[in-house]
Amino acid sequence: MPAYTFEALQSDGKTRKGIVEAETAKAARALLRGQALVPLSVSPASGSGDDAGSALSKPIFGGHAFNSTQLAIFTRQLAGLVGAGLQLERSLTALADESDDERQRLVIANLRAEVNAGSSLGKAMGRHPREFSSVYTAVIAAGEQGGDLGLVLERLADDLEERQNLRSKLIGAALYPAIVTVIAIVIVLMLMTYVVPQVATVFSGSKHALPMVTVIVMAISNFLRQWGLWLLGALALGFVALRLALRSADVRLRFDALWLRLPLVGRLSRGYNAARFGSTLAMLAAAGVPILRGLQAAAETLGNTAMRADAQDALVMVREGAPLASALAQKKRFPGLLPMFARLGEQTGQLPEMLQRAAEQLGNDVQRRATRLATILEPLLIVLMGLIVGVIVMAIMLPIMQLSQWVK
Repeated sequence: MPAYTFEALQSDGKTRKGIVEAETAKAARALLRGQALVPLSVSPASGSGDDAGSALSKPIFGGHAFNSTQLAIFTRQLAGLVGAGLQLERSLTALADESDDERQRLVIANLRAEVNAGSSLGKAMGRHPREFSSVYTAVIAAGEQGGDLGLVLERLADDLEERQNLRSKLIGAALYPAIVTVIAIVIVLMLMTYVVPQVATVFSGSKHALPMVTVIVMAISNFLRQWGLWLLGALALGFVALRLALRSADVRLRFDALWLRLPLVGRLSRGYNAARFGSTLAMLAAAGVPILRGLQAAAETLGNTAMRADAQDALVMVREGAPLASALAQKKRFPGLLPMFARLGEQTGQLPEMLQRAAEQLGNDVQRRATRLATILEPLLIVLMGLIVGVIVMAIMLPIMQLSQWVK
């Protein structure tokens, strides 16, 4: 049954907004009047359009109704309700009623309407690609086919929460060094573009030779004052040009491959992408998704296109009959831990468990390395900032000290 958003007047004169399910807009208005409401506007919840099914297949909003954290919470709540034995329709109704976000409420109402019309939950979610990824819908569809949707939803919620937790820890590890770097750049620029020129005017008429460090600092200051805006514009243009160039598949592939070769961040990127790939593949395999389909879906989750190309090559090899472990082992961009655990899983018949264990170890290693790198960078950045400020202060103080000696 289609869902409609409405705005109506209550008996006390206040405006009420919400969602109602009815066969047609006319039936929705009649339903509202039966609730002692005066309908002001009634429109399809999925947006405008003559055909409700075609409207549902299009994105409802310009942005996402669920961010990564909200999607994990929604999945966990739905898993709890379904696992407790509540019917799927009633579970979605409860989540729609409890949601405080109007966009989320509309999405859930559309899912409920599709389920009421006889559609599966996975198919209904597939009509909202901006909210539910292909991996997400594939897991849901596999759970429905296997008759254990509650358990699959629990696994999916665990995976989303673990992924969000790893991302949050990586962001937290990089946040403090980034703040220190920005503050250092701002302080140095203020000193070089304001303080140093003020001091330079004091010694501009002096016939004595200034110390070399003062001359160098003043030259850098003059350069920043004359060409700073041009330099900033050049950097901005370079950034825009890089973003435009990365839209090309070949350029993006070379850039991502080069990124993986960087000494520190390259290894972190390899570990993070491999952990995400292994965790997704483990979840899909545990849900009963065929290995070829699971490999294709897991490859699409990789943010690094070079590793995605390797995963797709491994997919071709598996399709031709090669074991998963052998296919992954031939792709050197994947850490050796992943094919090793895949081999153990294939030998013992516990592939999902072994892949999940590999993903957890890779995730823990990435987190440990990121924390260690942040711990090293913090004092180094502070020391570097102190050295730069110290050089600027020394460049200012040395001429003042010499000036006092000349006066004597």
